Amino acid sequence: MALILVVDDSDIIRMMLREFLEAEGHQVLEAADGLQGVAQAGQQTVDLAIVDIFMPGKEGLSTIKELKAARPQLPVVAISAGSTFTDTETLDWAKDYGADRTMPKPLDRQIVIATVRELLAAR
Repeated sequence: MALILVVDDSDIIRMMLREFLEAEGHQVLEAADGLQGVAQAGQQTVDLAIVDIFMPGKEGLSTIKELKAARPQLPVVAISAGSTFTDTETLDWAKDYGADRTMPKPLDRQIVIATVRELLAAR
């Protein structure tokens, strides 16, 4: 199956996505922020990345931009629960930075799996 990079500062979200993805037979790399995520993607060839928008340090939009600059064909899914300043309009911004798909939190298992399957099949 695929090697999927999950970049999110929430341990719970990373654990949940790992559970969803491993149940589908995928391997999962985890990163707690964008710096770790970009480093992980530079060390291993990942097949897809799921990136949170709001994280301390290197946030998601610049992480997506950097991942796509290094590998334009890499499918990227942006996720976000919004913030106190915005609802989920940042997911629209993520598309401008190169995200192929977006998903609002809370994440729905069926939507995550369907999105991952679609993006992996299209590469």
